[in-house]
Amino acid sequence: MAYTMTPTPAGPIGSQYCVCKVELSICGQNLLDRDVTSKSDPFCVLFMEVNGKWVELDRTETAVNNLNPAFAKKFVIDYHFEEVQKLKFALFDQDKSSTQLYEHDFLGEFSCTLGSIVSSKKITRTLLLGNGKPAGKGMITIAAQELSDNRVITLSVAGRKLDKKDLFGKSDPFLEFYKPGDDGKWMLVHRTEVIKYTLDPVWKPFTVPLVSLCDGDVEKLIKVTCYDYDSDGGHDFIGEFQTSVAKLCEAQDASPLELECINPKKQKKKKNYKNSGIIIVKSCKITRDFSFLDYILGGCQLMFTVGIDFTASNGNPQEPSSLHYINPLGTNEYLSAIWAVGQIIQDYDSDKMFPALGFGAQLPPDWKVSHEFAINFNPRNPFCSGVEGIVQAYSACLPHIRFYGPTNFSPIINHVARFAAQATQQETASQYFILLIITDGVISDMDETRHAVVQASKLPMSIIIVGVGNADFAAMEFLDGDSRVLHSYTGEEAVRDIVQFVPFRNFRNVPKETLAKAVLAELPQQVVQYFKHQNLPPINSEPA
Repeated sequence: MAYTMTPTPAGPIGSQYCVCKVELSICGQNLLDRDVTSKSDPFCVLFMEVNGKWVELDRTETAVNNLNPAFAKKFVIDYHFEEVQKLKFALFDQDKSSTQLYEHDFLGEFSCTLGSIVSSKKITRTLLLGNGKPAGKGMITIAAQELSDNRVITLSVAGRKLDKKDLFGKSDPFLEFYKPGDDGKWMLVHRTEVIKYTLDPVWKPFTVPLVSLCDGDVEKLIKVTCYDYDSDGGHDFIGEFQTSVAKLCEAQDASPLELECINPKKQKKKKNYKNSGIIIVKSCKITRDFSFLDYILGGCQLMFTVGIDFTASNGNPQEPSSLHYINPLGTNEYLSAIWAVGQIIQDYDSDKMFPALGFGAQLPPDWKVSHEFAINFNPRNPFCSGVEGIVQAYSACLPHIRFYGPTNFSPIINHVARFAAQATQQETASQYFILLIITDGVISDMDETRHAVVQASKLPMSIIIVGVGNADFAAMEFLDGDSRVLHSYTGEEAVRDIVQFVPFRNFRNVPKETLAKAVLAELPQQVVQYFKHQNLPPINSEPA
């Protein structure tokens, strides 16, 4: 989505890679009628491109006599943000019981990336025949949904008048929470910390996934057991009770839920036995632990900007030794980096209009140095249409500028940060900005760049730096705060790590997809981390 300055409108981190399961629902509309005496009997086949070949993943059921099928069978796919996952949906009219597709009449197909489906949540597109022409009025609708229960439960629990178990002192109580296992035995889910020397413990609030505690079923029975801790491991049983998450949720801050802790042996022996103490549920809250895919499916757009280094150290672009020299294959390391990152991110931007900026060059007509210029020479509209548009603007601008210097990053970082700051005024998880800087060398304005990065860490923004050539990139590693927290020259710390640096030379002799995986690996968790820190749920999220 293109962004321009507009008036202010009214009004648990996962693994390194974003991998989750997506369910795709398929409907067809106005399909071709291939049967003479009745309507077509369509089924849909899903293919994925693997090493340049289409591989069948799954098929739906056959919808008998139906030109507008809604298939009950869903397709389930592992979603990888940092990969281009090309899919093809092909519809056939079932004629025989054969599994061979050539035995059935072809009704049309549609190809796209999984990223383009999840970024739109639901798409309707024209079905095409093998010759690229429309399959009559046939259409396909594909809807995406994440397959995960992202609810978490936070419990705040205390005890009152628990049984005294220690001879010379009070008890050292802790709790264990269990759910029924598949084998019928109780399975431990969570153990609280031990509170020493008290019969009235107050445990720290804790959070566990709802799936872990009760398999996502709030009516399912769970068991809570209270023990007195012993250092030799022979913990003394105080009591237990069974309940459900639905019952626990009755607890409110103003009116806690009290549950009797029962020791069955004591209950049998003593006629006047009441309980072995009370467990007090002070509060129980179920919330959603949103994932990257939740934000994308909720409508969050990734706003992509490219910053290109045109300093003199790159060499004369007419000479093959230059990093900006476009070889006979029509590429160089700058173009390779733009393609690798851009082809992934463009799926997550609805209008695919991307600002492309240059720095470190002298510009016509007065040949003044600029560290923040539109490479299409249109400062009012620096947007390029898709990754192809960036590549065209880059190639077209090379003969018209003079490579100069110094290598200043901060102007371009601050440029994108201004738009990211404006996006925060909407107070919704609607936009996240990604700046790709491609450079050949050492940063000249390191203090200003450090300061710009620290300020940008408070905004919905990430910075990817790809180092081309064979220079010393130690300063770039310094900006990438994987090993230490980045500080501004004022001493201020970065709120979060938003810089990912990779040297292109590490990826020269590997498949081009490898570079995209490396530079985009941290992005999903950076997006989630920012919106969680701001307490912003996905725009179209459902209550827990």
